[in-house]
Amino acid sequence: MDFSGWEKLSLLDYDDNITTTLFTAGCNFRCPFCHNSSLVLDSVHAPKIAWADIVKYLHKRRSVLDAVCVTGGEPTLMDDLESKLHDIKSLGYKVKLDSNGSRPAVLKKLVSEGLVDYVAMDIKNSPEKYAMTVGSLEADMKAIGESIAFLIHGSLPYEFRTTAIEEYHTMKDFEEIGAWLEGADRYFIQRYVDSENCISHGLHMIPKEKALEAKAIVGKHVKAAFLRGYD
Repeated sequence: MDFSGWEKLSLLDYDDNITTTLFTAGCNFRCPFCHNSSLVLDSVHAPKIAWADIVKYLHKRRSVLDAVCVTGGEPTLMDDLESKLHDIKSLGYKVKLDSNGSRPAVLKKLVSEGLVDYVAMDIKNSPEKYAMTVGSLEADMKAIGESIAFLIHGSLPYEFRTTAIEEYHTMKDFEEIGAWLEGADRYFIQRYVDSENCISHGLHMIPKEKALEAKAIVGKHVKAAFLRGYD
C-alpha cells in the first residue's frame, strides 16, 4: 500500500521534534468530526505517493528532521506498515504512530519490534457512546480496551486524546473516560475546528470554560491532563 497524504514539515505533530507526517487512506471508523474525509470515505481513489520518493526525501533530510509521524485514516490497517516502519527506523528517525486503538495485535507487534517511539491513541468518547461517536455499530470495545491497557501498563511513551464536541460529549462522559483511563500518563482534550474536509458539518467545539471543567474531571484519574488548541 502507498501513503496518500504528506505534510513534509511539521512542528506540531510530535512534541518538540521536527517531523514529517505521512497519511494513510482508509479507516474502520466514520467519526463525523474527522478532518480527513477524502482519505476515509473514498480511499480507493485517494492519491498514491510512491514509497521510493518518501524514502529518498527522508534520506536527504536526515540532518533536518527528527521524526516521522504516521497517521491516517487508520495506519494499522496498512498491510505493509511494519516493513515501511523498518525502512524509516533504519534511517535513524523516531516514529510517532497515531491510532484509534482498534487493532491491538498490530499495535503490540509494532512496539515489540521497536518500530514505534510514541503512540497517540484517540479516545472517541465514553464506552457506552463509542459506537455512536465513531459512526460504526461494529466498534470492538474489547479491542479498544486492550490497546488502552497495553499502553498504560507498558513502557512506551504515549498519550490519549479526545476531540471535544458539544453535540457528543458531556461532563458525565468525561468522568467515564477518566475512570476508563485510570493511571494514564498523559491525556489531552483537543479543540474541534470545523473545516471543509470534515466528514460532517454543523458540529461545535466545547467552549474553553467547559473544556477546563472536563480537564479537571479527567485529571482526577490520570497523571497529567491538558488542553490542546485552546490557546
